[in-house]
Amino acid sequence: MADLDTSVKARGVGVFLELRKRLQSGLLIIGKDVAGNPIDVFVTGRDSSLHLRTPTAEVTFILPPGVSYMDESCILTPGGESCDRERHFRLRISVSHNKTEESLNILRTLRAQETYSFYCQSCTTRLLEDRLFKRVLPLPNGNWNAIVDDWCCHADPFANKKMLPGAEDCFLGDTFFLLTRDGSCEQTLLQDVSPADSQESQDPKKNCRRLTLVSCGSCSAILGEAPTPETLRLYITQVTVESNVGDRKPESSFSRSCFLERTVAARLAELSNSMSSFHFSVQTQSGKTFLLLWLLNSDSIIASVPEWSASTHTHHSPSLRAGRALKVLYIACSHMGVQQQDVATSWEVNATGHSVVLPLKVCEELLQVIEDSNATLPASMRQMRAYKGAERGWNRSELTSGRRQTTP
Repeated sequence: MADLDTSVKARGVGVFLELRKRLQSGLLIIGKDVAGNPIDVFVTGRDSSLHLRTPTAEVTFILPPGVSYMDESCILTPGGESCDRERHFRLRISVSHNKTEESLNILRTLRAQETYSFYCQSCTTRLLEDRLFKRVLPLPNGNWNAIVDDWCCHADPFANKKMLPGAEDCFLGDTFFLLTRDGSCEQTLLQDVSPADSQESQDPKKNCRRLTLVSCGSCSAILGEAPTPETLRLYITQVTVESNVGDRKPESSFSRSCFLERTVAARLAELSNSMSSFHFSVQTQSGKTFLLLWLLNSDSIIASVPEWSASTHTHHSPSLRAGRALKVLYIACSHMGVQQQDVATSWEVNATGHSVVLPLKVCEELLQVIEDSNATLPASMRQMRAYKGAERGWNRSELTSGRRQTTP
């Protein structure tokens, strides 16, 4: 997400709303200074909106289509250890189940026998143009070789063999496109061998891995790597893909953090649904674990108002659009305490967590997005034992230029 004003971080959240579509219920958290006496908090609904009024604030939350607040269902509920700083309310919602929701998984947009162009997401430079794929095929997930013995009754036939695309193929990994180079690459892409990881180079038990990194010739942003001289691996967080039909151009209205947030969140939701997995190990290209993510749910609808804004007396009621989000717990492996280290060790020993590989810089950006998200949550929701919590917005139709209006 975009950088947050330091005063927002210092003063906290004034009003926070989370609705759960599957449970058809919601949690409304209001800062004590904003709520005042709980009996002075009034919540009403009209059409697809929820209106909140307190002695110091009036806010209207615009809900997604098919979601509506059930009048007179808002009741005060215990706030636990945060009762001295926050007021918690439970409420009920009605959800229409005949609404179709758009998927933002970029890997699902590619089709065989159609022509596409690939653009650098950072500077919108066209990297590859007029690529017609006769085959668009998914690759096995990152852990496929761990269970290959369950497929075969003899020695592993895939040992020491790489799955590489042909001239008119596009293979789809969990987080990347695998395709062949063509003549246009010489003008738009740069290649450089990555330095060896300093920690791995000092460990005699590990082989130093040097990758041939691929970057944009215009802005030098890392796009992926070249597994072989004829092959490109481009990450979905680094490029945008547009069909040549209709003369569409890459979108530039979303900030980098917004694009990264919605792209990764959409992919995690898709992987969770397809594999029934809720634990993800975000790794760098060298195979080092950078971040542990535990996906709690993907049906949340959230919106928030910072305390400094909610506490301001105004003559009008601001309207804020609530948007869909993923709720995750996370551990950053770069700075772990004793509890976090125990969790990380348990995940490693028990092979918990589906591997999600991204470039190191992207991992750092992703952590910043999540940390910013965590900082905007109510104090009672920021941490659970060894984990921290975050809400991740992911529906493109709900993400407007007013980022802090749609996702905390």
